[in-house]
Amino acid sequence: MTLRIDHDVRGGVDVLTVHGDVDLYSAPALRQRLVDLVGEQRHDVVVDLSDVPFIDSLGLGVLVGGLKRARGHGGDLRLAGPNELTTRVLRATGLTSAFHIHPDVDTALEHPLAG
Repeated sequence: MTLRIDHDVRGGVDVLTVHGDVDLYSAPALRQRLVDLVGEQRHDVVVDLSDVPFIDSLGLGVLVGGLKRARGHGGDLRLAGPNELTTRVLRATGLTSAFHIHPDVDTALEHPLAG
């Protein structure tokens, strides 16, 4: 499945909806989208993972890098809708303590910036 990233702005928050596997081949595209947002002074981001069947370590690294960039500018990067496998990987790597993880985009948008 080819990676597709949809971008929407809801209530001043950028929402990236990711479709497809986030792996060695596709993670650079997600990284570039996150870098571009920070470059545009967009530091509050929700990444919707509900249509991501698989994410590898490179994909996790991209999310961590995006989180660091966002928080470095006073923003946040929240995750929404990870499937069971992705949630297990986030738990196993200890990343559940780094990210704010929500069951869906609407719930993520209800929570204010980390601070």
